[in-house]
Amino acid sequence: MRSGTSLTDHVLARLPDAALCVGLSGGVDSVVLLHLLAHAPTRRPLRAIHVNHGVHAESDSWAERCVQWCSRWNVPLTVTRACVVHRGTGVEAALRDARYAAFETQLQPGEALLTAHHLDDQAETLLLRALRASGIDGLGAIPTERELGAGRVIRPLLDINRARLHDYALEHALEWIEDPSNADAGYDRNFLRHRVLPLLRERWPHASAALAGTASLCRRDAALLYAEDRRLLASAATLDAHVIRRDVLAALPVARQARVLRHWVASLGLPPLPGHLAENAEATLLHGRRDAQPQLSWAGVTMRAWRDLLHVGRACKPLPASWETAWQGDAPLAVPGGGVLQLEGTPALHVPCVVHARRGGERITLHGRLHSHALKHVLQDLHVPPWERERLPLLSTCEGELLAAGDLVVSHGFDAWLRDHGARLRWHSTSTCIDAPRRR
Repeated sequence: MRSGTSLTDHVLARLPDAALCVGLSGGVDSVVLLHLLAHAPTRRPLRAIHVNHGVHAESDSWAERCVQWCSRWNVPLTVTRACVVHRGTGVEAALRDARYAAFETQLQPGEALLTAHHLDDQAETLLLRALRASGIDGLGAIPTERELGAGRVIRPLLDINRARLHDYALEHALEWIEDPSNADAGYDRNFLRHRVLPLLRERWPHASAALAGTASLCRRDAALLYAEDRRLLASAATLDAHVIRRDVLAALPVARQARVLRHWVASLGLPPLPGHLAENAEATLLHGRRDAQPQLSWAGVTMRAWRDLLHVGRACKPLPASWETAWQGDAPLAVPGGGVLQLEGTPALHVPCVVHARRGGERITLHGRLHSHALKHVLQDLHVPPWERERLPLLSTCEGELLAAGDLVVSHGFDAWLRDHGARLRWHSTSTCIDAPRRR
């Protein structure tokens, strides 16, 4: 911050011309941010959100204190509870994910969510990422802004240190909440904050600023790489966002392959592809035999190579081999594991039918054909991946005649009946699922 510039002017200069929403934890940093905005000489639409994680005995009293401050400063406040889900990435990550999920549901279109991350937070994050062997993207640490739901997250305090914010709080006689867990050095971030960074600053007084500057340089360089990653991903794209061309990716340098794969996974909102898996993708996925089905799996996600394509999606199980149910088509049918089978344009099927999983050996007579064909070969000819075949619900008569496989394959007789009645069979898969097929 320039000498002589007030903290309020510094923050206001970094804000967009939009409605503002402060993420108010109740800690000193967020209290300072809300206070200076609430008392700014030119005030734009402003509100606050407090996320109650419900993991501390004092959580409800902390929320009440936020209510009191916002009432005193005439700032509308929304208090929302977070749903904390532990996915094996640690308590801190679980709380953060829950907090931003709650923020995302509350943000209005075009609204800017302001968080109070500061320069020392940035230094701590850079060190954490470096100790986890992150690449240049991870070393960019906390971005100045990013999209979130219908709005954006903006962090106007990233070049302000913790001491400056504390001075503001004392100057204006502010109250704030001290979370006792912030003093627990058992957490990695707290260990860096209370043990490592003070020691670094004994030798290098501007250590936090230097580390934050390194993060800024990494973000700048990563942005240049990201632009090329997007271009290369587009060159490998297909009509399905969850599928890309394997040959295009295989032609790239190994380091670029890993970047494009990570960008692809991130663009789909899936859990990040771990660095060690991205680096192994060349040998595992890109240069295997065309008839093989190699895969990488992490955090409930599976990436598979099949023929000339790469597929990625949530790992889901095939339909249970014994599953079947009677169905007349008069109402949509929910299929185990996600998906709906629906008959449109007619009140019911012409004969009693059952919907069931594949059992092996099914045959079907196609439109314009005189003889039946193995369903397995028909689906292969249609380039349907094995895991999708295993999730397709089959429609058969009670006598065992196969009428359809999802809405991809329809028998000659059933096709004629659908046409005569102006009807259509629809299979809506509710998620992109990939998993190993059952052995036949």
